[in-house]
Amino acid sequence: MSSTLATEFEHYSAWRNHVSKRIMRLRDWMNAQDLGDAETELRLKQLLDRLNEDRLNVAFVAEFSRGKSELINAIFFSDYRQRVLPSSAGRTTMCPTELYFEEGSPPFIRLLPIDTKGRADTVSDLKRRPDEWTEFLLDVESVDQMAAALQRLSETTRVSGETARKYGLIDPNDEETQRSLQREGSIDIPRWRHALINFPHPLLKQGLVILDTPGLNAIGTEPELTLNLLPNAHAVLFILAADTGVTRSDIDIWRNYISPLQGTSRGRLVVLNKIDGLWDELKTTEQIDAEINKQVKETATRLELPVEQIYPVSAQKALVAKVQGKDDLLQRSRMPQLEAAMTGELIPYKQELVRESTIASIEDVIVKTTELLEARLANIQDQIEELESLRGKNKDVISHMMVKANQDKLNFDKGLGQFQALRNVFSHHAQTLRTTLGMETLRSHVHNTRLSMEKSYFTKGMRAAMKEFFRVIRENLTQAAGQVDEIQTMMAAMYRKFSEEHGLASVSPPIHSMLKFHKEIQRLERKFDERFNTVFHMITQEQHLLTAKFFETLASEVVKTYEIANRETEGWMRALMAPMDTQVREHQLQLKRRLESVKRIHEATETLDHRIQELETSSDAAAAQLEALAYINNQVIEALNSAIQSEQAYAQSA
Repeated sequence: MSSTLATEFEHYSAWRNHVSKRIMRLRDWMNAQDLGDAETELRLKQLLDRLNEDRLNVAFVAEFSRGKSELINAIFFSDYRQRVLPSSAGRTTMCPTELYFEEGSPPFIRLLPIDTKGRADTVSDLKRRPDEWTEFLLDVESVDQMAAALQRLSETTRVSGETARKYGLIDPNDEETQRSLQREGSIDIPRWRHALINFPHPLLKQGLVILDTPGLNAIGTEPELTLNLLPNAHAVLFILAADTGVTRSDIDIWRNYISPLQGTSRGRLVVLNKIDGLWDELKTTEQIDAEINKQVKETATRLELPVEQIYPVSAQKALVAKVQGKDDLLQRSRMPQLEAAMTGELIPYKQELVRESTIASIEDVIVKTTELLEARLANIQDQIEELESLRGKNKDVISHMMVKANQDKLNFDKGLGQFQALRNVFSHHAQTLRTTLGMETLRSHVHNTRLSMEKSYFTKGMRAAMKEFFRVIRENLTQAAGQVDEIQTMMAAMYRKFSEEHGLASVSPPIHSMLKFHKEIQRLERKFDERFNTVFHMITQEQHLLTAKFFETLASEVVKTYEIANRETEGWMRALMAPMDTQVREHQLQLKRRLESVKRIHEATETLDHRIQELETSSDAAAAQLEALAYINNQVIEALNSAIQSEQAYAQSA
């Protein structure tokens, strides 16, 4: 790829693939050594799936006619030698648009009809119902067919003012729109509510997802954008135009939808586009630069940002320069500076997120396997020392050792009864926790809240229903957190007791926290408070519909949070018992082998040396496994901590 960002993203993808290969080596080695179990296999599979499905989400946000589509074309698709997104004077992309690659599906554009805005269904819900969408296949070999199909993003439909208001697509403060409605009685609105484009571009195949969000109305009337898509973007580019300056609607978008995200993520960049409108052949380069710098300073002042965060560019000239290979024009467009900033902000941040989550998952697997091998090695060493002490001893001493070994096994078997009783207590606590986080209970709560809101056309009643909704959610999570702490305390005591009574290696049970789910619910509740920051005695029909849609989106996000909480809590509860189960099985096996060894030696003293030799071989094998595990773990960590580089470089280092 010609751009720095595209090249670095390819390198990031190569780094991610390199990490995956190292983790697959670990998984294959553990299976070959018979060290894995169902829980470990599942965790490694989930980790590899996450790496394989990893996505890099970049959102472009702007009012209409800021050159946003052209900027996307210039940054990501110049090598395709055509405009992937339509770009011309006036409004082009009329609805939020997602570009991605879907493995196994033909190239397509799916369009969601605008009349679905008349229902409370969220876009996420509708994505699971293909029959709601209008689909057109894309012929990537035909420039004309591609252009015609993608031009549908610009389509409009004429509706009555009442319908437009119902959909939330009329700004009541826009005098020009009101005059047009009085004059004509109807108005043009976007024909489509949302667009999905499956496109086989190399960057999209590597996991890039582009979100194109056109205009204040599109953002304000689709709660999903503000609650989900924008907050989850790894980078948000806010585009302004040098020829219009910072307008009132630009300020509204920035203050209400982009600026609040700054505290939750890096990768928020402001782009001042169309600086070629300031190029003037009657002015010197210095005069032109001074004019651009003036615009940058004014923009920074209006947005309350340092000038270093404003990037002046000409997307149209950059695209031309890349397609025609004009380096001088590319430099004059200032696009390389923006791409360098995106590379410096976006790629390292995304890599760090993946690195941290992967290290945490790998560490759990390595610690558990290391503890198993160390316990096995210690047990074998104890047996060797015990058998070494029998050299030259008479039958009575050996008989005494056999009695002791048999007694140790009986004591351990008796302890297993206590262990099973504790397991039953654990199962009871686990079931209580599952009930607290139960999806059926949550869905019932969502349903009841929806009914309460439908019955109320007063803001106060709707606010009260939503407040109660969040109060119950917070109480459930607080109760679940208390139950998690109780289980952790109980299991830590059980681990410690069993270890002390039976001489097992000390094992710390895995830790789990509900804090991040609390924080996500708090974020959603803040969004609710912002939505209802003005009190009305009565709300209009379209406001009621938008509020209902807002609740459906909020509820959908809460359900997603609960689903993740349930999944991670279930994984934690399985992992909680796994180390002890493994140690119990291992200790049981070693006690059985120890008793068999002493019996054999009691029956034939000459087998003592042979048995010691067998144990020493087993000890050497366990020590070698520990070394191999440490080496493979170091390889994984080395891959995770390595700087991103090309696939070829990784192949040479493999």
